[in-house]
Amino acid sequence: MAKSSDFGAFMEKFTLQPTSSSHQLPLSGLTFAIKDIFDVNGYVTGFGNPDWARTHPAATSTAPAVLAVLGGGATCVGKTVMDEMAYSINGENKHYGTPRNPCAPDRVPGGSSSGSAVAVAAKLVDFSLGTDTGGSVRVPASYCGILGFRPSHDVVPTAGVTPMAQSFDTVGWFVRDPLVLSRVGHVLLHLPMVNPIKPIQVIIPEDCFSLSSIPSNRTSDVLIKSVKKLFGDHIVKHVNLGDYVKDKVPSLQKFMNVGDGDPLYNIASLAALSSAMRLLQRYEFKNNHAEWITRVNPDLGPGISERVWEAVRTTGENIDICHSVKIEFRAALSALIGDSCVLALPTVPGAPPKLQTDPTTLEVFRARAFSLLSIAGVSGFCQVSIPLGVHNNLPVSISLLARHGSDSFLLNLVETLYDTLKQESEIAEKMIN
Repeated sequence: MAKSSDFGAFMEKFTLQPTSSSHQLPLSGLTFAIKDIFDVNGYVTGFGNPDWARTHPAATSTAPAVLAVLGGGATCVGKTVMDEMAYSINGENKHYGTPRNPCAPDRVPGGSSSGSAVAVAAKLVDFSLGTDTGGSVRVPASYCGILGFRPSHDVVPTAGVTPMAQSFDTVGWFVRDPLVLSRVGHVLLHLPMVNPIKPIQVIIPEDCFSLSSIPSNRTSDVLIKSVKKLFGDHIVKHVNLGDYVKDKVPSLQKFMNVGDGDPLYNIASLAALSSAMRLLQRYEFKNNHAEWITRVNPDLGPGISERVWEAVRTTGENIDICHSVKIEFRAALSALIGDSCVLALPTVPGAPPKLQTDPTTLEVFRARAFSLLSIAGVSGFCQVSIPLGVHNNLPVSISLLARHGSDSFLLNLVETLYDTLKQESEIAEKMIN
């Protein structure tokens, strides 16, 4: 069980040594932790729930993603706490405790890869592995003030990872340092290190930034100033993403009244995109786990229990339209975001919520969050959440999203931008204070 000195981040500690002792390897000397969703030979994969752990045998092999970073020279030091069945972005676990957010101890750490984010933020490890289906790397990275990378869908193997919803499941990672972000990424993606490519365009969707309660002078303005300083004024482009998506993704019409598209607090087309994504997510979750859920009737925490049972009751109605939305949306976003281009987004619509907040009071926040998070989820594009210091003593972030398969470009861009972003965010922080 997790101890207070570990910020409650760990389920269990053990050591997996690198598979080679060469000091020439890219991850030599680095330590990492893994979310309790990855198989490790000889250990039970707990999936965030004691009933799951009790009813499943120990794994007989280790997930390829874990083997890859061990092969890269890193040492694994244990498994981390996660939200039950990966079905929350809050980071609270009623069975194993909530990992303590080192940036904001009275706030949630974000989930479902809560312990993995906290272990990095608390400097207990150099990096960690998590998974991101609906936002489970990007959200905790933002809340804990660290870097979090969701790769392009299907480029990092998910074998040996307990599935949530395969159309969206990805293996992601957390770090404090952009150089380590890139090194871990190149190992997991099996990519050679290449020289950075200058971005052709940085797209700022003003409507998406209007969803955030953080003022733009702490988010998009910081990015724009950094980009102009490094690459010049001409590459910044302003768009209305909601209108573009509404025009280019006709299958979303079916979901336009399902998501709450009240213009006072959401963008209709992105709310519809989120509705389509979450329907397909529920359907795939049901196919993966309904048999076990109905047989075992597991003890599940508040919020998660309702979502899990809603998924179990999901039918196949409109699932074919969800797949059409995916195809249309990826094509539309590919047309908007060319090669060597990025789309900027708020990672989340505001500061991390307080611990034990009544879920009903977070409905607007969650709706806005999933409108933003579903953009990478449905398109399968890669996304990185980058910390931008603090606002009102709480962590702030911004995300950059690039085309499917542009992971190496995005990793290199973060390296190039990071120091300037940090300087500009410190200037902005001082001006507000």
